[in-house]
Amino acid sequence: MSTPLRLGTRRSLMATTQSGIVAERLTALTGREVELVGVTTFGDVSRAHLTQLGGTGVFVNDLRGRLLAGEVDFAVHSLKDLPTKQDERIALAAIPERDDPRDALVGPVRLRDLPPGARVGTGSPRRVAQLRLLRPDLDYLPIRGNADTRIGKVTSGELDAVVLAAAGLARIRRTGEIAQVFEVGEMLPAPGQGALAVECLADRDDLVELLSAVDDPLTRAAVDAERSVLAALEAGCAAPVGAFASGDGHILNLTATVVAVDGARSVRKSTSGPSPAAVELGRELAAAMIAEGADTLMGEQAH
Repeated sequence: MSTPLRLGTRRSLMATTQSGIVAERLTALTGREVELVGVTTFGDVSRAHLTQLGGTGVFVNDLRGRLLAGEVDFAVHSLKDLPTKQDERIALAAIPERDDPRDALVGPVRLRDLPPGARVGTGSPRRVAQLRLLRPDLDYLPIRGNADTRIGKVTSGELDAVVLAAAGLARIRRTGEIAQVFEVGEMLPAPGQGALAVECLADRDDLVELLSAVDDPLTRAAVDAERSVLAALEAGCAAPVGAFASGDGHILNLTATVVAVDGARSVRKSTSGPSPAAVELGRELAAAMIAEGADTLMGEQAH
């Protein structure tokens, strides 16, 4: 009997739930048992806002450290938390089929029905920037904490609404509190939002092959294009950049936006191309956006 594979995961309910989904899927497809190993990351214990922490990597680096130390065999992350530059020692072995990529408003009413000056909480400059395009008259406040904590700020009356990822709310069975799911035409999600990343050591060929059982090629092509936009803009996951791609395995449709954090100006462009050229498609779209001044809209938030 093979010893169970050790899956490193953040300890939050959302993280352990999504890691558990990957573990169950892997076991069902390969017969290999998996045990979860909880890891507390710097991003979990710091009370600073993500923009102050630099955003990129704060939830990932400690899990990667456990991988490199041999304390876990593989790790599961929210893909949108991954730095766009991959560590050569670590393989992105699988990207499972993506869940709902959209953003959701938790509160008593839809965004359009909130009264002027209503307090809306989100830790994401990308969300704030796009929300200001829709409702510039609301008060957007930075928040930290897990989904339960953020939702609690609404039920306690501290905030009138919060914006979270729809996929995360579904994973922890809190969709009943969603007042509105924003269509991608209204609010472009973060690159990779709704998708998970499965990583292991690059020199573990046996494990890379095993984990590939849960990889979804359609999702991988889409998020490759989205993250390529982010990389070409030299922006981190805390930057006000939205991107979304979808396709049928042959043609990929990609849309991206950069919005000034005050919501005053934005650049939004779309393109289509062959799925195998996802990375090049993202780079080309980013170049077209930069030609229209997208890089000047990111300011200090992009680094």
